Amino acid sequence: MNNFSIELPENVKFIIHTLQAQGFEAYAVGGCVRDSFLGRVPGDWDITTSAMPEETKGLFDKTFDTGIEHGTITVLLNHEGYEVTTYRIDGKYEDSRHPKEVTFTRNLKEDLLRRDFTINAMAYNERDGLVDIFGGMEDLKKHIIRCVGNAKERFSEDALRILRGVRFAAQLGFDLEEETKEGMRLLAPTLANISAERIQVELVKMLTSDRPELIRTAYELGITKIFLPEFDRMMETAQETPHHMYTVGEHTIHAMMNVRNDKILRLTMLLHDMGKPGYKTMDAEGVAHFKMHALGSEEIAKTVLKRLKFDNDTLHKVTRLVLNHDYRMPAKAKNVRRAMNQIGEDIFPYYLEVRRADVMAQSTYQREEKLKNLTEVEELYAEIIKKGQCVSLKELAVTGRDLIQAGMKPGKEIGETLQKLLEVVIENPELNEKECLLDIWQKGAKKQ
Repeated sequence: MNNFSIELPENVKFIIHTLQAQGFEAYAVGGCVRDSFLGRVPGDWDITTSAMPEETKGLFDKTFDTGIEHGTITVLLNHEGYEVTTYRIDGKYEDSRHPKEVTFTRNLKEDLLRRDFTINAMAYNERDGLVDIFGGMEDLKKHIIRCVGNAKERFSEDALRILRGVRFAAQLGFDLEEETKEGMRLLAPTLANISAERIQVELVKMLTSDRPELIRTAYELGITKIFLPEFDRMMETAQETPHHMYTVGEHTIHAMMNVRNDKILRLTMLLHDMGKPGYKTMDAEGVAHFKMHALGSEEIAKTVLKRLKFDNDTLHKVTRLVLNHDYRMPAKAKNVRRAMNQIGEDIFPYYLEVRRADVMAQSTYQREEKLKNLTEVEELYAEIIKKGQCVSLKELAVTGRDLIQAGMKPGKEIGETLQKLLEVVIENPELNEKECLLDIWQKGAKKQ
């Protein structure tokens, strides 16, 4: 159909050729075609065919019924799975997500018609070249996300497409076409029908893209209101303080843009100030204050992450970072050791990145001093790590067993003593030697 060619993997060629040899049509379809044109390496290769599921199964040695009721089987070649799906027409959608039934068809155009965006509705094989009925290639060149056919129809079939559209725009650096945007705005409320797990996946992909600021577009289209109303509150909360030049929401967006695209870091920056709207007070001079907002932010972060069904590891790390995002200290080694103990050695490097991103998203008021302090803290942290100084019980030179052997009775006193000895070592790291610490304990015990 045109000069455009894709280098198909050998296994994909084999599947397509095997189907063609039996008189069936077969194409690579969707995201793999889009990514190949963009010079990206496709995550997986999907194949669409005119063969019925049972016909496809008859042609390959190893297959699995992954979604046979929707026409999808997985062909296994050299330990790799490839999804092969029969051309289909989706029936009526009843839950904003799944068609009530699917009808298989021998017509490729009918299959491409049911797909979400033009850039995902292109098919390719070596014999016919690119099949692009809806102008997907043109939209790729123009960097546009546009629905196949009528936007309202596409979004009413599957509400998750609303969030997917914004996510694709964020990942690819594309713009949303006007009619597509209008459809999103109109049908955003139907996202309430979508499972938290699916929303979580799309949100994380958007946040960890090179354009996390597209959450602003999601807000403007009424999308965040459905699954993240706390973000809308931040967008509507001004910060009348010399330290800030944006609303809480805009500060949050800039903070996300200032940090590398890591899931824990981006989620932390998204959630770090969510407590501010509820903690806002105004003084007589008309200056806003948000005292203790980190506590409120931690609570909200926990609620949001649980609501969106995040795993416990993510929940644990992000909430600790949110709680400590505003932890500040004079740049002295003992202060840094204490902070490492309180925040946790595992996430302390994250904490440093969070602080820097936060400062860079504030106003320029005292920015130089703040950054100088942070740089000094980072240097002290590097030195503490290099010297292997003790900041937690696991690095303490004495254990509970050592204390018992030295004559202490088992009980809660052991934990309290170890904690006191740790505090001594955090102040004076050179004292972290077994004999020395036992000596300190014995002298203390005699005094009592």
